[in-house]
Amino acid sequence: MVQPRILVAEDEAIVAFDLIETVEEAGFIVEGPHRDISSAMLAFQKQKPDLAILDIRLGDGVVYPLAQRMADEDVPIIFHSGNHSHEEIASRFPHALALAKPCPPAEVLGAVNEALETQ
Repeated sequence: MVQPRILVAEDEAIVAFDLIETVEEAGFIVEGPHRDISSAMLAFQKQKPDLAILDIRLGDGVVYPLAQRMADEDVPIIFHSGNHSHEEIASRFPHALALAKPCPPAEVLGAVNEALETQ
């Protein structure tokens, strides 16, 4: 069975490392980390992921245009941010999940599994 591919867009190196380590240890394939929207968009265009974990503010701006593109193509999204309200995320992307930074690995994996199950 092919493991799901998860695109990670996170510009904080330590946070990105923790996210990647968490999902790789659970057996998922990781694309990233992408530190900016343009890099993440290019990766998305090359190969559509099964899921995306996105920080809202990356090195080159707010990730909402990328998230909208992914949502339009039915890619489940988990927003992972410490600076944005869950209400704002829910109003823009009602089917997305949102995790607050810092987030324990068990919560990240719970959200990943939930998002993939609803796909």
